Amino acid sequence: MTPARSPRAARRAHALAARGARHAHPQDVTAAVFRDSAFFDPQDVVQVKYEMLRHVRTEPTSVAAAAAAFGFSRPVFYLARAAFTREGLPGLLPRKRGPKRPHKLTDEVLAVLAAVPDEETGSRAIGLAEVLVTRFGIVAHPRSIERSLARYAARQEKKR
Repeated sequence: MTPARSPRAARRAHALAARGARHAHPQDVTAAVFRDSAFFDPQDVVQVKYEMLRHVRTEPTSVAAAAAAFGFSRPVFYLARAAFTREGLPGLLPRKRGPKRPHKLTDEVLAVLAAVPDEETGSRAIGLAEVLVTRFGIVAHPRSIERSLARYAARQEKKR
């Protein structure tokens, strides 16, 4: 049976989830500081990571023991420590995973695809996917090509 949460706790949990800052396994946080605390929230991944780093720095404990007590693995500890050393507290904020910018459909590739006459392709997007493979050896979904070309065209319009 789970304890009833206050409306404030529910709002906080929703806000953390909306920002991607909710601990994936708050039930695994067994550190004493998070037990029955109105301030420390095991769902707040930034707070939990910071306290994990602080705990290793101030208490005679191993990285493995601290990571387990805060619901993380050793590799997560080392990643968090490196990010905190490099960027401070903002380094502990969750980041979007995966590529941060187009890595296949660069502006140079899109310029070539935009210049392909419609007659050279049957269905525009499927034909462009074939051109992409033939000319560049790059595989991309036709819908990705359409979206990238639309963004590329909008950027070109803005430059004019």
